[in-house]
Amino acid sequence: MMEQLIKAIVAPLVEHPEQIELQIREHDGIVTYSLSVHSDDKGKVIGKQGSVAKAIRTVVNASASYRNQKVYVEIS
Repeated sequence: MMEQLIKAIVAPLVEHPEQIELQIREHDGIVTYSLSVHSDDKGKVIGKQGSVAKAIRTVVNASASYRNQKVYVEIS
């Protein structure tokens, strides 16, 4: 569910949506999503001063808090 949300947010932002990769790690009830995109798209996903990345994290955290989960999103 959360993977689909992240991909749905990121796909329209990038030029190479087929290269969106998402790895999931869970440890002590905390889920970490590691998002990687094509090197040309990295700046678009991060945004100026991290504004797009912050917005992505805000939406994902809001969805996770609704489900009483702790979630981190890493962008590489």
